Amino acid sequence: MISNRKIKYLLLYKYFALAIVLIIVSCTDILDKDPIATLDSSSFFQTAEDAEQAINAAYNPLLFNNQNNNFYWAFAVLTGDEAIPGGDGSRAGLIEMESFTYTPRTEELNTFWKLQYKGINQCNLVLDNINSIEINDDAKDRITGEALFLRSYYYFSLAQVFGGVPLYLTVFPPDELKIPKTSRENVFRQVIEDCNEAAVLLPAEYENINLGRATKGAALALAAKTLLYLEEWQQVVDKVAEIKDLNVYSLVDNYNDNFSLNTQNNEESVWEIQHASLQLGVGNFLNQWWASRKIDGYGFAEVTQDYMSSFEEGDPRRAFTAASNNEDYVGVTYKRSFSTTGHSPQKFIQPDSTTEQKADGGINYPNIRYAEVLLWEAEAQAELNNLTEAEQALETVRSRARQQSDDPENTLPLIIAESQDQIRNAIRHERKVELGLEMHRFFDLVRWEIATDILPEFEQGKHEVFPIPQIEIDLNNALIQNPGY
Repeated sequence: MISNRKIKYLLLYKYFALAIVLIIVSCTDILDKDPIATLDSSSFFQTAEDAEQAINAAYNPLLFNNQNNNFYWAFAVLTGDEAIPGGDGSRAGLIEMESFTYTPRTEELNTFWKLQYKGINQCNLVLDNINSIEINDDAKDRITGEALFLRSYYYFSLAQVFGGVPLYLTVFPPDELKIPKTSRENVFRQVIEDCNEAAVLLPAEYENINLGRATKGAALALAAKTLLYLEEWQQVVDKVAEIKDLNVYSLVDNYNDNFSLNTQNNEESVWEIQHASLQLGVGNFLNQWWASRKIDGYGFAEVTQDYMSSFEEGDPRRAFTAASNNEDYVGVTYKRSFSTTGHSPQKFIQPDSTTEQKADGGINYPNIRYAEVLLWEAEAQAELNNLTEAEQALETVRSRARQQSDDPENTLPLIIAESQDQIRNAIRHERKVELGLEMHRFFDLVRWEIATDILPEFEQGKHEVFPIPQIEIDLNNALIQNPGY
């Protein structure tokens, strides 16, 4: 039985997604211009309603939909050790991700670059013009905070994938766009600065149709994640403490509620990218791209046996993450023939009865869950050699999984911190199983500097970042290609 609260959540985020689509349609003439010239933006920004429309449009590049062709998932999942590209071989770029044969001309990289800068440009449009219109202070603060956070998210993603990238903090005229890269560290510094400012401006929670917008907790969390990448461990701990002090987040009892259609936007959700099966272009295409071809999917992600074997005996998260022989798989019985590996993703896949089009899924992408925030805390405390504190944060996450197992007394035993190396490895393992297929794994291997140990084709000094699309270098002669490409 679905509770009234869960029905309310489902309807509200669908309405928010619908609002974004209608706004994008109504603003086609503005949004199709890339970049948007100063004259266009100033003439468009006249009222508070204009600002609302513009900030709503800034959410659109986040979506994993067919219009965006957002292949962030391929960089994070296929290039790591969780899954391999299956399907009919029609997406050569996906095969290149797994084999580390991608080049500056790989289509998926070019598409992703443009998509992030589309979002950045839209955020800059808002930030450049919000002070010139009549709007009440609360709305102005919220919209400004959203724009700062979203721009930070797009820049974090770019720096994560490509390393240093051009940093635009205002809408540039076309003849001034040719600027060199800003270093990855300085991009990250800008992300932290903007997230800290956004956290001051944004509310901790929303009600009604605004559910799904960026919050104070999301801004603090993205800052914490960026600090984690910079290995500024004490600041990570401090930022996590700020998130906890909001008293907004907790772990849900059922791990799978984070990936189920009717239990999204729950108390574990810190930053969740909204999708809705409305046949209006805001659905999640992973529902088709990841689903087995045996259930009319494309099978472009097949989970490896090595990854499945990494789960401890009895860990309930394994079956929630991927399906194996004779297990339930969105209402059908999974068989080994459903993929070349014998395993397919469960996350982001939903029964056909819940959507009219396979590529128009309604399951959100939980980019930051509170469980991950706790694992950031555990990791930072371990690196500070605060072993007891690291153990406590780790245990909070393991305890939820343990209690959901068939035999809690004998499953996922308590890990006692005996040394820094031992607890560090335990935390890394926990990230692997807790966050499986949630688009973190490859980037974790890189930042831990262990990718060469795990991924045979990984070349140190090259594959830590992906190549800058050649077309962008052709258009901007100030850009320098990443080493090795």
